[in-house]
Amino acid sequence: MSLKPFKSIGIGVAYSPNLKANLFEAARLSVFFGSKLYLIHVGDNSEKKINMLSIILKSFEKDNLDYEVVFKSGDPVDVILSTSEEKKIDLLILGAVQRERILKYYVGSIARKITRQAKCSILLLIKPSVKRLPCKHIVVNGLKDPKTEQTITSAFYVAKQLKSNKITIVEEIEQDEVHVKVDDDKSLRRANIAKERIKLRENSRVKEIISHIPEAYTKNITIKLQPIFGKRGYSIGHYAQISRADLLIMNGPSKMTFWDRLFPHDIEHILTELPTDVLILQ
Repeated sequence: MSLKPFKSIGIGVAYSPNLKANLFEAARLSVFFGSKLYLIHVGDNSEKKINMLSIILKSFEKDNLDYEVVFKSGDPVDVILSTSEEKKIDLLILGAVQRERILKYYVGSIARKITRQAKCSILLLIKPSVKRLPCKHIVVNGLKDPKTEQTITSAFYVAKQLKSNKITIVEEIEQDEVHVKVDDDKSLRRANIAKERIKLRENSRVKEIISHIPEAYTKNITIKLQPIFGKRGYSIGHYAQISRADLLIMNGPSKMTFWDRLFPHDIEHILTELPTDVLILQ
């Protein structure tokens, strides 16, 4: 189990008003994680573009930022996906889109296609900033899944590197797990007892995962376990929003089938309305 999951970071570089903020976020993360940064530009190579990028990133010279600019023409989705594979990028940073005049963020069509097809982890940023905004609270999924142990372990690594002091592990539980039809006080009591049993079982499973993580990553951090009964994806997104989490970390989706596209899974709920910055781990 790797405790340094991001050896290389990639970001698409478009000459937009957000360019400086996006580059600062990517450069900071590269420094925090000790990663090489790849700046992917869809278009032709030019001295002017290279100079512009080096001027923006000049303040990271003191941190020994290691970066490379990749120029490639073609369809943006194809260019970013193919470069990510060629350069063996572990983490790809994508920007979210704000709905007009509404403070709600979602994933635009290009970023959504990349998120669905990328073989690496994805970080979706809702409000990139030149000035560093501290990441104090991380919410991570704790659902029963083969990928979850790696996801929780990586969440503690990210928390340590970003100096976060709180992690909440959300165990999403489907309502139909209760197996009690509530139609009177007696059945309501039975349902509540069943829910408490499920919560204890889920907490015990997650505590077992945490016990495998090196103490260096778990000490000096507040750990909260939060079982929630509700729809997967929607429940954790809503919790991240109301608890004002700075980062939501999720398992990457397993290989999508035709049916997954017809019946959106948990990640799709998150992409439709981003509650905060979202890290999807592959």
